[in-house]
Amino acid sequence: MIKGFFDGVTAYAKAFSLISEMRLWKYLVVPGFISILLGAAIFGVTFGLAGVLGAWLISWYPFDWGLEYLSNISAFIGGFILLTGGFILYKHLVMVVVSPFMSPLSQRIEEQMTGQATKNEGFSINQALKDFGRGLLIAFRNIFKEFFYVLLLLLLGLIPILNFLSPILIFATQAFYAGFGNMDYTLERHFNVRNSARFVKRHRGLAIGNGSVFLVLLMTGVGFFIAPPLATIAATVESVKRLEKENLLAVPVEEYV
Repeated sequence: MIKGFFDGVTAYAKAFSLISEMRLWKYLVVPGFISILLGAAIFGVTFGLAGVLGAWLISWYPFDWGLEYLSNISAFIGGFILLTGGFILYKHLVMVVVSPFMSPLSQRIEEQMTGQATKNEGFSINQALKDFGRGLLIAFRNIFKEFFYVLLLLLLGLIPILNFLSPILIFATQAFYAGFGNMDYTLERHFNVRNSARFVKRHRGLAIGNGSVFLVLLMTGVGFFIAPPLATIAATVESVKRLEKENLLAVPVEEYV
């Protein structure tokens, strides 16, 4: 798992070189602007609702004593909850929205690595709709699971002895599901959703490593433009290596068990 984590992190260096080597710049522009607009919309709504949620939380406090202090705290807590939720929502939605661009990008990388044409025929409306539909299915699946685990970890943060683990585990959880989405741009050509999830779980270190850099890039602000294609290329490179090693590149979806 540790080796997979570092493979997921260091693959981003290879991603930068492949963008220049294969002239993949066109895959950055449109998804980049989509990512920025989606992020601005989600986080704009998040900040706008922070005060509303804070006021709703403080409305449950029945005393006047400490009301002003608790009002400030509730606004902070409300903002943190919405920011965390908005970040999770953005992360998955952007993967769905840019999937018609990221799937062909992943396909080009795989063909470059293997020297063989994949079963997909490149960009088409039908293929784009299929990619979008699968991305939506995985996004809903992962959003519910991620929210559940993050909520449990937030509660863990209330335990004095264990509270230092909460932010670390929350970051790792978010990184895993981000890596999952990035890896699936490759896995969708080989597995159904269920078997794709099984593959990612076997290589959870890779998913966490890939997702960790993805999240850090997003936190810089600039990453809203470059994170999706970079993460896709990095995830494709390492996923294809593992598919080749496990002799799974040519296995039909229905035969993979």
